[in-house]
Amino acid sequence: MRPVQRVSLPERVATHLREGIKQGHWGDQFPGEQQLARDLDVSRHTVRRALQILEKEGVLGGHGQGRSRGITAAGAAAAFQRPLRVNILRHDARLTDNPQTSMVLIEIMHSLEAAGHQVSYLKKSQIELKHDVARLTRHLAETPADAWVVECGSHPLLEWCASQPTPCLALYGRTAGLPLARTGPDAVLAYGVATRQLIALGHRRIVLVVREGFRRPTPEGCEVAFLEELKAHGIPTGVYNLPDWEENSEGFNRLMERLFKTTPPTALIIDETCWFIAALAFLVRCGIRVPEQVSLVSGDCETILDVCHPGFAHMRWDNSFIVRRVMHWVDAVRKGKADRKIINIPAEFVPGGSIGPVWTP
Repeated sequence: MRPVQRVSLPERVATHLREGIKQGHWGDQFPGEQQLARDLDVSRHTVRRALQILEKEGVLGGHGQGRSRGITAAGAAAAFQRPLRVNILRHDARLTDNPQTSMVLIEIMHSLEAAGHQVSYLKKSQIELKHDVARLTRHLAETPADAWVVECGSHPLLEWCASQPTPCLALYGRTAGLPLARTGPDAVLAYGVATRQLIALGHRRIVLVVREGFRRPTPEGCEVAFLEELKAHGIPTGVYNLPDWEENSEGFNRLMERLFKTTPPTALIIDETCWFIAALAFLVRCGIRVPEQVSLVSGDCETILDVCHPGFAHMRWDNSFIVRRVMHWVDAVRKGKADRKIINIPAEFVPGGSIGPVWTP
C-alpha cells in the first residue's frame, strides 16, 4: 500500500491560486505577496513558496526586482480554456412552438458542449413562469451559471439581466437602450418590403400577429416598420392591425374568429411558424382560400416553407451566423472580456404563392 501523500501549506496555496487563474480571477497582473497573504490569511513566506511553485511550472513569470509577478502565456491559455456553465432560458419549452428556433438552440448547445462548456436549459421556460419577471429573475438567480443566454426575452427581463454581474446574451428579444449583447435576425427592412408588396397588390386591411412581448409596452423594430409603412401609404393604423390576443391555441382561435367576423383582413402576417400553421388550419376549416381570399405571410425563417408548392411567402436569414455569434460571445466571456455588441443577421423577404391581389367577389 502506498503511503498517504502529505500536501504542504505552500502546495495547497499554489493549488488554490492555480485554480483562481483558471477561473480568470486575475488579468495579466497578479497580486503581490503582501496582498495575497492578507487575502488568504497565511504568512508571506507561505505565499512566496507557493508563487515559486507556480513560477517553476511556468504559470507565473517575474517582472523584475520589486515588481509583481505576471501570468504567463501558458497561464493565460489555461485560464482561457476553462469551461463555463452556460444556462439557456427558453421562451417556450415545447419544440413544436418554433421548430427553427429550437433547432438553433440545439445547434448552440452542441457547439458549446463540443468546446468543453457545460450547457443546460433552465428548468422552467418563460411561458411556464407566465412571463412574470419576479419569478423569472429569481429562477435565474437561483441557478448557478457563468453566463446566461435568454431567448426572446422581454425588455423588463433583459433590463434586469443587464444589471447583474453574470454576463448575458439576448438571443432575439428586446434590448433597445440596454448594455447587453444581442444576436438574431434583423428583419426590419424585410417587414417593410413585405408590407409594401402587399399594399402594391391592393391590400389595405393588413394584420400583423405577434406575441405580447413585441407589442407591449410599445411596439418597436419590425412592428414599427409595419405600422409606419401603412401610415406612409395613407392607411390608418390601430389595434386592428396589431391586435391583442391570449397566447394559447384557444386565444389564437378567438382572435381569428374576431378578425374574420365583420371586417376580415385581406392579408395576414403571422410572426411565428406555430401560429402560421394554426392560421392555415383556421382558414381551411372556414373554407377561406389562400391567396385568392386572403394573402398569408410568415414572419419566420422555417425550412419547411421552402418545400411547399407553391411556396409560402416568408422571411429568410442564415441561422449559422447566429450560432457562431453565440460561440464568439461565450469565448469572450471565458477570456474575461466584456462583449456587449449587438450583432444582428440581415433577413430578406421571400415572396411566394401565398400572396396575391385583393380578392374581389
